[in-house]
Amino acid sequence: MKLSIERGALLKAVGQAQSVVERRNTIPILANVLIEAEGDKVSFRATDLDIEVVDEAPAQVERAGATTVSAVTLHEIVRKLPDGALVTLTDDGASGRMTVEAGRSNFSLATLPKEDFPVMASSEYEANFAAAAPVLRRLFDKSKFAISTEETRYYLNGVFMHVADSDGGQVLRCVATDGHRLARIDAALPDGAGDMPGVIVPRKTVGELRKLLDDDETEIAVSVSETKVRFAAPGITLTSKVIDGTFPDYSRVIPAGNTRRLEVDAAEFAQAVDRVATVSSERSRAVKMALDEDRLVLSVNAPDSGAAEEELAVAYGDDQLEIGFNAKYLLEIASQVDRENAVFLFNSSGDPTLMREGNDQSAVYVVMPMRV
Repeated sequence: MKLSIERGALLKAVGQAQSVVERRNTIPILANVLIEAEGDKVSFRATDLDIEVVDEAPAQVERAGATTVSAVTLHEIVRKLPDGALVTLTDDGASGRMTVEAGRSNFSLATLPKEDFPVMASSEYEANFAAAAPVLRRLFDKSKFAISTEETRYYLNGVFMHVADSDGGQVLRCVATDGHRLARIDAALPDGAGDMPGVIVPRKTVGELRKLLDDDETEIAVSVSETKVRFAAPGITLTSKVIDGTFPDYSRVIPAGNTRRLEVDAAEFAQAVDRVATVSSERSRAVKMALDEDRLVLSVNAPDSGAAEEELAVAYGDDQLEIGFNAKYLLEIASQVDRENAVFLFNSSGDPTLMREGNDQSAVYVVMPMRV
């Protein structure tokens, strides 16, 4: 195999591939990237046996062929090469080495046989549809903060993507929860997604997927089966196993009867919470919200380090209410708001609180209160 490729294209392709590779693994081949050169392009394939990413880039292929080298080492070399360099990759098979040449730099890397590289079995997908990158980006970005990190409740370690019924008909919905907070985000149902089985997309896959969704013009081809999900953008394909478990019935925890309505400027609110939470060093620090006619007082009382209080002008016309929340949860939810105002709906100081972005019903957040 021999090919020449522009440094920028190589860096992007190898960067995407090496991020999937697990740093600590007992199977040496899994630390490698499979490089396959043919025609006028080269593909880089990496896997951790749960996720597989294939990235294609244009190249001048002198001699077609394939080999595998350490993904992290190749990425580090390319990262340190000068901008605009033309990189030549040569593998002669017999020596078990691949050379990387650029200008006056020359590297020789150990290779492993391509036959040993595990390729994810292709599966029959039950639903295939296309969605614009910004739509998928919104669905996953706004829900992923609520993914649970508790390994024992493995079925909560991802985003539940499924077709759901809403007031205006069927929607494509993403839900994540860790038992303390919940995010439920809806988007218009794409053509062909109606038969999609509900799948739990793992946390790592959600992180890798984000890199495919940066370009607003990109159309993403999504394929879903009971066991796998695939996202394909031009030149790059991400395939992942889904979490084998049943996502709980989240609709039961979304309160329907919360009537006390608070409307507040989302950015002002987030900044004020951040400021008052500074005095407390505990991770589970509680922020108390005291509500009265058109005013909100945020306060933190940490006996060992101090106290803080800040008042905000808000729109609130119900009975007085005092309620406490984990500051981190409040901040994460407030930072999801794209619109100017956040609307909180309370019932009592012991019940879950609902939050929306203005009057937008397509993004709903639930957060459990804390005793203060």
